[in-house]
Amino acid sequence: MSRIVVFGAAGKSGSRVVAEAAARGHEVTAVARDLTRVGGLPDGVRAVAGDVTDPESVTALAKDVDALVVTVGGPEAKLYTDAVAAVAAAVRALGPAGPRILHMGGGASLLNEDGVRFYDAPGFPEEFKPYAIGQIQALDAYLALGDDVTWTYLSPPPVHFAPGDRTGHYRTGLDRPVIGEDAEARISYEDFAVALVDEIERPGHLNRRFTVGY
Repeated sequence: MSRIVVFGAAGKSGSRVVAEAAARGHEVTAVARDLTRVGGLPDGVRAVAGDVTDPESVTALAKDVDALVVTVGGPEAKLYTDAVAAVAAAVRALGPAGPRILHMGGGASLLNEDGVRFYDAPGFPEEFKPYAIGQIQALDAYLALGDDVTWTYLSPPPVHFAPGDRTGHYRTGLDRPVIGEDAEARISYEDFAVALVDEIERPGHLNRRFTVGY
C-alpha cells in the first residue's frame, strides 16, 4: 500500500485517480482548494483543503507520503509552473524521505508524424493554447530539475481524451502518441487513471515523460 496525495481531486482526472487508487487499497488524501467541490469520495479517503502552488501547503501534505499526484488545470500558464516549483521544493525540503511526483501533463507537447510538437503544428486550436503552453512549460521545468527530485509526467493523447469506460487496458509510448487500430490516439479518463496508478505501483518512467493510448 502506498500513501498518495492527489492535488486537483475535484477535477475530472483527479477524482478518477482518487477512486482508482482507493479501490486498490492505497491510503489516499484528496486535496482541493474548495472542498465543497469534492463529493462522493470513496470510503477511507481523506479530504483536505490545500494549494498546490504554495510550497508550505504542499510540504505539510507531502510529509510521510510516497507519491504526490498533480492533476490541476486552468488557462493561466503560471499555475502549472508554480505547481512544479512547489512540489519540487517540498520534495527537496523533505530530503531522501521525500515523495515521488506524478504530473498529469498535456498532449500538445507530443510529436506528430513529422516530429513537430502538436502545439507548433498548423491548425492547433487557439482556445487550447493557454492550457497547452502551461503544460509545455511544466514539462520543461521538470526536465530542468536535478536528480534530487523524482518525477514522472504522463501525457494523454493530444485530442481524444474524455470520460468513458474503465477497461484496465492501455499501451504506452514516450514522446509520440499511441495510435490505435482506428488510426487515432485516444484514452478515457478512467484508463488514464489506471495507467497513472500503475506507474505509482510499478515505476517505469522515472524522471521522464510518457504517454498512453489504446
